[in-house]
Amino acid sequence: MLGGDEFISSPPRKTVRFGGTLTDVLLKYQKGETTDFELLKHQLLDPEIKDAQIINWLQEFRASVAYLTKDFEQLVSILLKLPWLSRSQDVVEEYLGFLGNLVSAQTVYLRSCLRMIASHFIPPRVTIREDDVYISDSDDDEESLSGNFNTCHRALQTIAKYVPSTPQFLMPILVENFPFINKSERTLECYVHNLLRITVYLPTLRLEILELIIEKLLKMDVSAPRQDIEDAEETAKNSDIKEKTTEEGLFDMEEDEETKENKDTFSRSDMMVHPLAERLDILMNILFSYIKDICHVDGKLDVNNTKDLYRDLVTVFDKLILPTHASCHVQYFMFHICSFKLGFAEAFLDHLWKKLQNPNNPVVIRQTAGSYIGSFLARANFIPIVTVKACMDLLVNWLHVYIDNQDVGTKAYCDVVLHGPFYSTCQAVFYTLIFRHKQLLDGNLRKGLAYLQNLNFERIVMCQLNPLKICLPSIVNLFAAITRKYQLVFCYTIIERNNRQFLPVIRSSSGGDSVQTCTNPLDSFFPFDPYILKRSKKTIDPIYQIWEELSTEDLQELKKPFKKCTTEDEDDDFLKGETPQNDGLVGITPNSYDSNILSPASSVGSPPETYVQRHL
Repeated sequence: MLGGDEFISSPPRKTVRFGGTLTDVLLKYQKGETTDFELLKHQLLDPEIKDAQIINWLQEFRASVAYLTKDFEQLVSILLKLPWLSRSQDVVEEYLGFLGNLVSAQTVYLRSCLRMIASHFIPPRVTIREDDVYISDSDDDEESLSGNFNTCHRALQTIAKYVPSTPQFLMPILVENFPFINKSERTLECYVHNLLRITVYLPTLRLEILELIIEKLLKMDVSAPRQDIEDAEETAKNSDIKEKTTEEGLFDMEEDEETKENKDTFSRSDMMVHPLAERLDILMNILFSYIKDICHVDGKLDVNNTKDLYRDLVTVFDKLILPTHASCHVQYFMFHICSFKLGFAEAFLDHLWKKLQNPNNPVVIRQTAGSYIGSFLARANFIPIVTVKACMDLLVNWLHVYIDNQDVGTKAYCDVVLHGPFYSTCQAVFYTLIFRHKQLLDGNLRKGLAYLQNLNFERIVMCQLNPLKICLPSIVNLFAAITRKYQLVFCYTIIERNNRQFLPVIRSSSGGDSVQTCTNPLDSFFPFDPYILKRSKKTIDPIYQIWEELSTEDLQELKKPFKKCTTEDEDDDFLKGETPQNDGLVGITPNSYDSNILSPASSVGSPPETYVQRHL
C-alpha cells in the first residue's frame, strides 16, 4: 500500500481497465463488443485528461499499432486530435514516438498524420470575449508558438525518417492548407516561414514549395497595383497631417506619453496602409531573409548553395513571373540573389538574352525578356559598366542583324505585331543608355564617345521599322536629348514626323470600330521600377540605382529643341510618371505606370493623353 504522500506524487493510473489490455479492447471491438471501446473513446476525448493518463495510453497504443488497421480509423482520428503540443515535454516525446510507430506499421494513416502536423503551422484560433461579443483571434504567444513549430518540424522529420515517400504525400497537403491571401498577416507569415523551414530538411520539396509561395505572392502583387498602394499611403499621410494640425496646441502631452506616441509612430512608419501590400511586404521580407540565409554559411557566401537555389528560383521565374504582366515586387527575388555575386547577375542576363533571341518562344515572352534586360541593366547598381557594355554590344549587334534581314524581305515597315521583340530590344537599349550614359562616358570621354558611335544608333533610329514610333514617348524623348547632346544621332526630325501621324490601337478590348491613340503599343512595363514596400525595401535599397535628377546643364540641353519646356522637382520620378505640362517634351521621367489612358491590352497605363493631343 502507498502512503498518503506517495499516492499524491505518483502518476495516476487509468481509471478504467476494461478488464484487459488495449489489445483486448480492440479485439473485442472486432468481434462486435463495443462497450469497452466506447469507454476508451470517451476517456480520450475528456478535456480534463491528465498528462500521465495520455502517456500511459500512448505507450499502450505504441505496443498495439499492429492492430490499428483501417477499421480503427475513428479511434486514430481521436488520437491525432489530442492537444499534445500544449502538454508537458514528456507527453510530446511520447506522442512523437507514437507517430513514428504508427506510420511505420500502418502507412494508411500517413496522410492523416501529415494533415495534423500541417494544421499546426499557423497560430491556433482562440475565442476572446469582449463586451458580450465573442471574437476569434490568433493565440500568438511568441514563446509557445515558436516551441510548437519546432516540435511540428521534429514530428515531420520523424515521419520522413520512417516513410521515405513522405515528400510526395506532403506537398498536396501543404498546397491544400495554404491560408487564403486575405487571412491575417500573422497567419500567412507563420505558414510561409514553416514551409521554408521544410525545404531545409526535405530539399527535394524546395522547388515545389518555392513555386507555391511565389504563386501566392504573385496573386497578392497583381491584386495590389502600385497606384493603389501609393494612393493609400498618400491618403493616410494627408490624414495624419490633418489630425496633427487639429490636435496641435490643444493641450500639452505628458513627457512619457509623448515618448510612447513617438515609439508608436516609429513602429507604424514601417507598416503599409494597403492591407494586401502589408501582407506582401511581410512575406517578401521572409523570402529575402530565406534566400540570404541559404546562400550564406557563417556570414560567407556559399557558391554551391547559391547555385542550387539560383537554379530553382530561375525555374520558378520562368514558369510564373515571366508570363505575368506588370507585377511590381515579387520579381525582386531574382534581383536579390543576383546581387550576391556578379556571376549570377551575368547568368540571369544570359538566360533572359536566350529567351529574347529565340524565335521559338512566344512573342510576349520575348518582349518581356527584353523589358527585364533593360530594367535590370539600368537599376542593378552591382552590375559594373564592363558588363553593361558587353550586354549593349550583344543587343545592338542583334538589332543590326535584324535590320539586315528585314532589308531583303517584304516586312520592312513599322508594325508592332510583326516586330515586337525588335522594338522591345530597342527600348531596352534606349532605357539602359538613359540610365548608364554618364558611366559609359566617365573617365575617358573620347573613348566613351567612340564606343557609343560604334554602336551606330543612327542606323537603328533611321531604319524602316521606325522604333521611335513604337517605344514609349517618354523614353524616346530622353534618348533623343542625350544622343543629340553627344552628337550621336539627331532624332527630332523623325519624332516630329511620327507625332504628325495617327497611331491607331493595335488591339481593342472594347469592341466596335472606335479608334484611339495608343502611346504604348508594346504594353511596356519596367519590372524593376522603384520598390515601395517599406520593410522589404531595406533589402533592395543598397543594391538599387535610383533615377538621378538631371543637372541644370542637362535640362538646358533638353530644352533646346523645343520652344518651351519646364520641369518640376523629382525624386525617382523616372518611373513614377509625373509628366510636366509643356509644349514638347513628354517628360523628364520615362515611365510605364504614369498615365491617364489605359493600354489597349492591359491595365498598365501608358503616358498621359495630353502628350498625344499636343502632337496630333
